[in-house]
Amino acid sequence: MTLISPNSVLPATREPITLETQDSLTLVGELATPEHPEATVICVHPLPTQGGMMDSHILRKMSWRLPALAHIAVLRFNTRGTHSAMGTSEGSFDESRGEGLDLAAAIEFARGRELPNIWILGWSFGTDVILRNLDPDGIDGVILLSPPLRFTTAQELLRWNGTGIPVHALIPERDDYLPPEAASLRFSHARDVVIEPVAQAKHLWVGEKFVYLVLNRITELVSPKFAPLPRDWNGPNQRWNDLA
Repeated sequence: MTLISPNSVLPATREPITLETQDSLTLVGELATPEHPEATVICVHPLPTQGGMMDSHILRKMSWRLPALAHIAVLRFNTRGTHSAMGTSEGSFDESRGEGLDLAAAIEFARGRELPNIWILGWSFGTDVILRNLDPDGIDGVILLSPPLRFTTAQELLRWNGTGIPVHALIPERDDYLPPEAASLRFSHARDVVIEPVAQAKHLWVGEKFVYLVLNRITELVSPKFAPLPRDWNGPNQRWNDLA
């Protein structure tokens, strides 16, 4: 058995994908799947004007670990105008408005692949994209990491009451934008959103302790029979090197 490290890349089928939006943009992304997926997470990344992209560390480590450890397929993509090592998506940043079409294209792609049990995860800016635009029909659940509510209005939060799907917001205790007490007040308009404060965590979830916590909580919600996630692995284990 080998300890899973921050750079561990566990087995999955990883393929570059393109998404076509309703306003005729082509987006770049990646789908990482286990041999027999039991659930799916579609990821919406942090603010691209501040360096957020599909390779932001939590999302990348989801794709490296969750297919092998929890039989979860992970779909990541760059929203309009966003660049990463995978490439640059067409279009330009639209403050979480046009990005709703990007998310819709990702969901359509996942459904076209007949991926099971689709959950949507947003991190920071990605949570605004979800809260403002997601049609919850046919979605199995939503996970919000470090929601800043930068663009989402109180009126837009109201539509999350009575959807019938679980919505969990993981709120870092030391978040620079919306710590737990402030989050509880802002989300009071959306009483069905479950607020989960996370002790000692910060907005960017830096550190293996917090990466494991987030990935394990995702697994508890999305594919619970595989929780808690193991911390070691007996099998092929590549090492990612950003300098390669």
